[in-house]
Amino acid sequence: MKETYESLTTPYAENMDRQVPWNYYPRPSLKRDSFLCLNGEWDFAVTDGAEPRDYSEKILVPFPPESSLSGICREVPEGKYLYYKRRASLPEGFMRDRLILHFGAVDTLCEVFVGGVSVGEHEGGYLPFSFDITNFASAGEFEITVKVKDDLDKTYPYGKQKRKRGGMWYTPVSGIWQTVWLESVPEKHISSLRVQSSMKSATLTVAGGENEKRITLKDSGEVFIFTGESVTICPEKIKLWSPEEPYVYDFILESGEDRIESYFALREIAVGKQDGIPRILFNGKPTLFSGLLDQGYFPDGIFLPATKEGYRDDIMLAKRLGFNMLRKHIKVEPEIFYEYCDRLGIFVFADMVNNSSYSFLLDTALPTVGLKRIPDTLRHRGRSREVFLRDMKATIEHIGFFPSVVYYTVFNEGWGQFSADKVFKVAKEADGTRIIDATSGWFTRHESDVDSRHVYFKPVKLGKVGDRPVIISEFGGYSHRVCGHLFGKKNYGYRIFEDEGEFREALGRLYSEEILPQIKDGISGLVYTQLSDVEDETNGLITYDRRHVKVDESEMKKLNDALYNEIK
Repeated sequence: MKETYESLTTPYAENMDRQVPWNYYPRPSLKRDSFLCLNGEWDFAVTDGAEPRDYSEKILVPFPPESSLSGICREVPEGKYLYYKRRASLPEGFMRDRLILHFGAVDTLCEVFVGGVSVGEHEGGYLPFSFDITNFASAGEFEITVKVKDDLDKTYPYGKQKRKRGGMWYTPVSGIWQTVWLESVPEKHISSLRVQSSMKSATLTVAGGENEKRITLKDSGEVFIFTGESVTICPEKIKLWSPEEPYVYDFILESGEDRIESYFALREIAVGKQDGIPRILFNGKPTLFSGLLDQGYFPDGIFLPATKEGYRDDIMLAKRLGFNMLRKHIKVEPEIFYEYCDRLGIFVFADMVNNSSYSFLLDTALPTVGLKRIPDTLRHRGRSREVFLRDMKATIEHIGFFPSVVYYTVFNEGWGQFSADKVFKVAKEADGTRIIDATSGWFTRHESDVDSRHVYFKPVKLGKVGDRPVIISEFGGYSHRVCGHLFGKKNYGYRIFEDEGEFREALGRLYSEEILPQIKDGISGLVYTQLSDVEDETNGLITYDRRHVKVDESEMKKLNDALYNEIK
């Protein structure tokens, strides 16, 4: 039987609530008791532009129409428009002063209507947005229509999506792919919360609400009352966050009639030296970051697992294997993913999502044979630069709340890269508390916190170590296909192993013979490709359907433990 996309499912689909999937509070960074999930069955149609008179299909939101979980399971032709429609009614007592309609993410160009009236537009497919619909939903029951267009216009971030998928490019997604929900808030309400922490304190910056605010730490009961926007909290008992002990300070923030729950953690990351070798310091100590490339793809939901446990289990598998970090590869996840990383304890290296065009010759072939330094100031001119900078700053502001996020990657392998030195400075101004990797892989310029290298088709050799910590930000990519757990017949990887035993032995040698001896010489971080198989790529440590782990968990953990011991 030919194995197709439709036939490959994860265990999470078996336990999914098909009436209201993903019925979890979607914003743990700023949580209220007001939450009405609008996920579930929506009317759906694809048109040439105008809204259809009759909606011919049903789609299960929040899964994209290309996914099997959505019930549509087909790609959207270029030039077409997606229309979603459903009625919503407010439970008794739900309405306060203002009613906010939230979208976790919609790809790419979106206009929202309530009761037939446009309430707002949004562009870009990876970040949350919302509209105040109070004046359009006063009756308590109303109709929501969402109009979307996604032509994979390279002006906007697109990541690994491609219409002609294959190899390292994957099935594209369109339309709604994260939770849609309603929230009712007082007239003067908290609109945002930012956190900047050290090893001794956390500074919280609060937008909106009344002038006087009150913070109560849940564990200790300590109370901090302040006026204005910012307060610096110094807890009586200092408990630092780390992957080994991921302690967070849960708190309640009250301002007038508004009340939210949130959390922060105390930790620091910086660049320093150990025995003359540049290292990344975490909480003041030289720390090795051993991680996995995590692309966040699932065969049945594509951009989204059937349930949040899909994220949880990926994180816990990485931890059981001894990894302390995931490189979230050119994708922004729902907040639930980052909260799991915070509370379960794993570092996140977070990539920005690329836009602009990709050239196989310039961005892949020539660097692979050694041409890794080219000028980039003239590349990708026009509006795509403005869009990238806008979304990069918005991404940093969005995920910068989460303490597990310690590192940002700006450009990956030259994809969409332009004026990297200037963009590095923009990123550093947006968040000077994290490590900034300006150019992961190649096309390095002058400004970056790290020396970031990709090594695939030759042995890992450290070579010269300059004045920046060396991060092997991609390596490995060993492929092993597991029958019964495959996306299709095609295969993509950097070294192929038919036998699982041979795959395990080669992976062990890679770590013990190539990586381990060079930790003391200067490797400060490493990212193996990759956590899971993704479509044609069968180089994961677990299969794409998350049903078979290809490595021995205890042996992999021993390999990682040996690495950490080298720079203690």
